[in-house]
Amino acid sequence: MEQKIKQVGIDIGGNIRRIRLQKGYGQTELVRMLQLKNIDMTRESLVKIERGIQHITGTQLRGIRDCLNTTYDELLSESFHKK
Repeated sequence: MEQKIKQVGIDIGGNIRRIRLQKGYGQTELVRMLQLKNIDMTRESLVKIERGIQHITGTQLRGIRDCLNTTYDELLSESFHKK
């Protein structure tokens, strides 16, 4: 079983949501892109990850990085964008 990445101190889910919205992708669209890469993800899982109530796997994080054409630095950055 693949190890999960805990979102402690870093709002990975919030970063995913922010970047996804900046790129103009809906949740369903991102999930479809991930599924085409054979990455196990449902829209419900993405919602939970973005809310920080479900941990993300390394494979899912890598897939999201690739689909959103972003970097690990952006995905793992501390959320200074929040008010």
